[in-house]
Amino acid sequence: MKLSLVFATAISSFFVGATIAFGYSDQANALTFSGISNGTWGEPTPGSTDTNPNPIYTGVGNNTFTWGDANVCLPSPNPPSGCIITGSNKLTFTGNSFSTDINSVFKIADLAYFNGTVVKGTSIEYVPLNLNVSFSPPVGISQVFDLKLHLVNTPNSATNSEEENADFVFIDENLSNPTFTFEGNKYTLELTGFNPDVGQISIKAFEGGTTKTAIYAKIKTVPEPATVAGLFLLGMYLISSKKLLEKK
Repeated sequence: MKLSLVFATAISSFFVGATIAFGYSDQANALTFSGISNGTWGEPTPGSTDTNPNPIYTGVGNNTFTWGDANVCLPSPNPPSGCIITGSNKLTFTGNSFSTDINSVFKIADLAYFNGTVVKGTSIEYVPLNLNVSFSPPVGISQVFDLKLHLVNTPNSATNSEEENADFVFIDENLSNPTFTFEGNKYTLELTGFNPDVGQISIKAFEGGTTKTAIYAKIKTVPEPATVAGLFLLGMYLISSKKLLEKK
């Protein structure tokens, strides 16, 4: 059998398989996922022992997480207390119900971030979020997605502006997106950020202030390996065809 005929047979098989695969893909993309979310915080990562040798935190297994030693005395304009204790940094996660189509951005939860004043060396850098999503029938799937937030705690200074003393929370994009399977098709849940229209992956809170925001996500189909292999085969066929024509 000639090489060109081998490729022709293979590419023909690919188009048949691809047609079936894309048919399944169309069905998958027509789905609407509905459900409810809730979340709890996991065991945090302090970061460098030089930066945070004495991490202090509470809330592992709950939806409210605090970090840092809040026993900080700030000058008070109103004696006799002589100081103000603002409290530890705090993140509060609140889940909600949702209904979304494939590849559509939707609100999956709310997040409140309080920027307290903490003792240097008692903070942390990362905290995992165990996001539990329960999909309503006909899907009927309940699954925990492991995510992570990066906490940037800026050292405060009396000479800094309010902007310079602000702290930040980032969605860690280094993790692979978690997946789940329904009716033979694989899907992934991706956090898109704190803004439905822009890929905003961070929020900030001024010293002593609270920032409230929504967390947005997207459910996408995961391409089947056979489809990916078929596209690779198509590329090989086109390159080989070009070389054969050049030799004539």
